[in-house]
Amino acid sequence: MSTPEEENQVAPGEGEDNLEARPRSLLLELISQLRVGMDLSRVTLPTFVLEPRSFLEKLTDFLSHSDLLLRVSDNDDPLQRVLAVTKWYLSGWHVRPKGVKKPYNPILGELFRCKIDNGPDGFTNYVAEQVSHHPPVSVFYVENRKKNISFYGSLVPRSRFLGNSAASLMEGTSWLKLLNYDEEYEMNFPNVYARGIIIGSLLME
Repeated sequence: MSTPEEENQVAPGEGEDNLEARPRSLLLELISQLRVGMDLSRVTLPTFVLEPRSFLEKLTDFLSHSDLLLRVSDNDDPLQRVLAVTKWYLSGWHVRPKGVKKPYNPILGELFRCKIDNGPDGFTNYVAEQVSHHPPVSVFYVENRKKNISFYGSLVPRSRFLGNSAASLMEGTSWLKLLNYDEEYEMNFPNVYARGIIIGSLLME
């Protein structure tokens, strides 16, 4: 069985998406009705730019290397723990679908749960819920009791049309707790941009 990382990881250059004439004409027709700075959360997008999973599931990309997360609590040196947290935080952002895709907006009350078997390190549990629709607010909680780690937060993604690009601005805060060290790390999720909507090749970064 393939892992989420294997299914979504793309090689250099594969992140670009060259649309055929028909899909591009549909996209341009939609864009003609937009204004720069317009909120895209209420805009119905064509299916060829949608990723076949919900935003709540997409958030699990940061658990693609859950082994790195679990190793954080193995370090007695505070500096090494900070470095381990940074390494894990950066490990999931290369995971993305081929081309430029947007996950489906979760419906109010939608839940997504999963469990990762980390072998001798026990199980890592993830649960996420959509607690507001307008504005969209997603909350999540991750824990591995054996490694004394919990990670939780809330996200308020806001989409904006910027002309030749579109932005998904990730507002909200997350906290990683190392219970055996009584430490807490506060972090944010990076913004995502789709470039080349009108001119050039579609590229997500």
